[in-house]
Amino acid sequence: MEPSSSPKPKQPQLKKKEENMPASGGRNDPYRKFNFIVEIDGITSTGFLSVDGLESATDVVDYREGNEMAAPRKLPGLTKFSNITLKRGFTTNRDLWEWRKKVLDGATERRNGSIVVLDEGRVQVFRLNFRNAWPCRWKVGGLDALENQVLIEETELVVEDLRLVE
Repeated sequence: MEPSSSPKPKQPQLKKKEENMPASGGRNDPYRKFNFIVEIDGITSTGFLSVDGLESATDVVDYREGNEMAAPRKLPGLTKFSNITLKRGFTTNRDLWEWRKKVLDGATERRNGSIVVLDEGRVQVFRLNFRNAWPCRWKVGGLDALENQVLIEETELVVEDLRLVE
């Protein structure tokens, strides 16, 4: 008796590498995260090591009336914006500290600003505008005689709005 030979399933035909490649000039590469400047009303420094906290989130409110199906409706609630953290090398420039000091002295000053993302040619591709910011935290990195690194100044900003602008 011969072993039954069942037909093998067909293997999908893979396209050649050239067929998978987009047309020349059609690539849409993502922007690099190292080309950016920071603009803040009244602050002259635009060079920062890093920016973090560019985020908005809207709370979800569950709502259901007694005569509705068992699943609640999902409604938008309060929108919140994360604090923005700016880091730069600590130098003689005290503009961020002076702004923070106004908060400590009870004279909180709100400012608007932008995080501007640049392409490889240093041309603006988009910006994130923030509104009514003020520094809620200021920090100078730890000191260590055995480390060979730059001293970092960190400022955390509270913001009331954050919008992407093309």
